[in-house]
Amino acid sequence: MRRERQAKGIAAAKHRGVYRGRPPNIDMDGIRALLSKGLSPTEIAREMGIPRGTVYKAKVSM
Repeated sequence: MRRERQAKGIAAAKHRGVYRGRPPNIDMDGIRALLSKGLSPTEIAREMGIPRGTVYKAKVSM
């Protein structure tokens, strides 16, 4: 019964547009800007304090 009520509440929130999940905290546009300047993924990761995999993910989506 609890799950059903929770599912209905989530569906209603999504319908209202207030259920979006966690906001991103990494600036992908900033990573792309640094990549376009010629910095290596390792340098960008160290500078921004993020994993290199995230930098590569931004690089692929360029």
